[in-house]
Amino acid sequence: MSASSSHSEPVATFHTLVEMSEPLLRPSDEEQDELIYDYHDADYSKNTNSMVSKRFASIAAAACLLMFSAVGIATAFTHSTFGKQTSFHAPSVSDFQNGSDVPRRNVIMMISDGFGPASETYARTYFQYINKLPFDHMMPLDTIHVGQSRTRSASSLVTDSAAGATAFSCAMKSYNGAIAVNVDKEPCGTVLESAKLHHNMLTGLVATSRITHATPASFSAHVVDRDMEDQIANQQIGDNPLGRTVDLMLGGGICHFLPNTTEGSCRSDDVDLWNVSTKKYGWKTVFRDRQEFDKLSNTADVLPLIGLFTPDHMSYEIDRSNDTEPSLLEMSQKALGILKAATADSDNGFFLMIEGSRIDMAAHSSPYSTFFPPQYRNDAPAHLKDIYAYHDTVDMVKKFVEENPGTILISTSDHETGGFTLARQVSSAYPEYLWYPDVISRVKNSTVVLANAIHALKDTSNVEEQRVVAEQVVTEGLGITDATDEEMEFLLSNPSRSALDHFLADMVSIRAQLGWTTHGHSGVDVNLYAYGVDADLLRGSHENTNIGSFIEHFLNLDLNQITERLNKDNASFHISTMTDAQKTVFTDHLDHYHHDESNLIHPSH
Repeated sequence: MSASSSHSEPVATFHTLVEMSEPLLRPSDEEQDELIYDYHDADYSKNTNSMVSKRFASIAAAACLLMFSAVGIATAFTHSTFGKQTSFHAPSVSDFQNGSDVPRRNVIMMISDGFGPASETYARTYFQYINKLPFDHMMPLDTIHVGQSRTRSASSLVTDSAAGATAFSCAMKSYNGAIAVNVDKEPCGTVLESAKLHHNMLTGLVATSRITHATPASFSAHVVDRDMEDQIANQQIGDNPLGRTVDLMLGGGICHFLPNTTEGSCRSDDVDLWNVSTKKYGWKTVFRDRQEFDKLSNTADVLPLIGLFTPDHMSYEIDRSNDTEPSLLEMSQKALGILKAATADSDNGFFLMIEGSRIDMAAHSSPYSTFFPPQYRNDAPAHLKDIYAYHDTVDMVKKFVEENPGTILISTSDHETGGFTLARQVSSAYPEYLWYPDVISRVKNSTVVLANAIHALKDTSNVEEQRVVAEQVVTEGLGITDATDEEMEFLLSNPSRSALDHFLADMVSIRAQLGWTTHGHSGVDVNLYAYGVDADLLRGSHENTNIGSFIEHFLNLDLNQITERLNKDNASFHISTMTDAQKTVFTDHLDHYHHDESNLIHPSH
């Protein structure tokens, strides 16, 4: 159903937005340089295998690898002499054609935001422990692991989600904060846009974040800074030089589509995109509640469709109410059902991006903002539950791939979050080699919810009421029965909400002996998964841009042509056209270490 509004003012055009938010396409050298370069008891049986056997196995495996390298089995790589750089070349069209006679039809790009290799081990180990499964039990992603994705951006060795997603969508490196623009802040054509405009494919975005957040935005909009979410929303509904290129959007973040005169809005203006989307850009189905979602039929006549269920991000899976918010699995299943039905009688398939957004945020900290409060957490249980929601979705998508030839599932992360480790030194004594899954199993809610419960009483004079609530949060919410006097004293000292959030999360992590090195991202390689036709072409270690190049070749797209349409005669900056000297500039201009005593405060033991 469509939301109605008395507001009749037309939405600002893309060109108006450019004028209002200069520079979009023509930044000065000084501004560009500043933006790019200035960033400144689990009971396990003992392993009975001998070390000698392991060493012989390792030697044998190494010998096999050397033999394979010698005969040139890995045809996707160009090898130089030992010790020199090895570069990957994206598969050619002939590589795809030789793999199978099945037409390349559908791409399902799944992004597990902030999900690193340690998090996959964490989820698998916990699942085995809690369900009493053998140690070799495989999770849905384990069976389709094909390689790694390297995550650095153009401006830093540690990427953010905007640059990470732009690498996937535009097949190019850009600066942290860039939403489908190159390092010169010029819009770059995305795989979603090319799929729509060159092949009339249907396109969709599913996310548990705001739909205007960095990852979905990087496939469907072009702005110089990820925080320009009002402009992102404008472009997503169709107010951009290409017109509407998205057919389906499901997720959170309706606040950026409502005028600032409306309760629940976070826009800076009074533009009513919810109304404009249907009246000006032809969106047929727009809704904002679970009941309307449940009524949706898997038919073409519901498209184009927008369903946004929350003002901000959708809830963590550990907190989600099934009565009000569909799960990632349900949204993805519905999207696939609609897109399949709508393309059943067509030669053209679809491109669907699915993001498990909240995996990242549970391991993260949210920045300060006017509308949304800051939240510092490293919340291991919330992180886990959103990983499981993602695994459930992967399992469903794998079945879809099996039933629909010509479809490929690609799953990877834009980066790792939290510097997460499955072990933690909790004292000055030599560390124990263990962690405790049972501690995680007792947690009932995210620390966001639990911190809010305590913080809500910060101004009350009833000290006993504060103590009762704090004790309930600890014993019932966290499942902790051995809280120390010092811990309870801190909870009752009226700390800030963000401090409560972080402290509650650490009460769990320190008992589970799970380690975190940051509230932000880390620079490690992340796992790459693929399933379906041509999945073997993604084996190995890849730059994140190669994933975008793979999709471009798989669907026979032309990103450069879309870029030209967005920029007229402006130059593009694709990695395929870069010289080695140009690539080296990324490293030469990275910031260097600067002494800052405020950054050298060590935690007390």
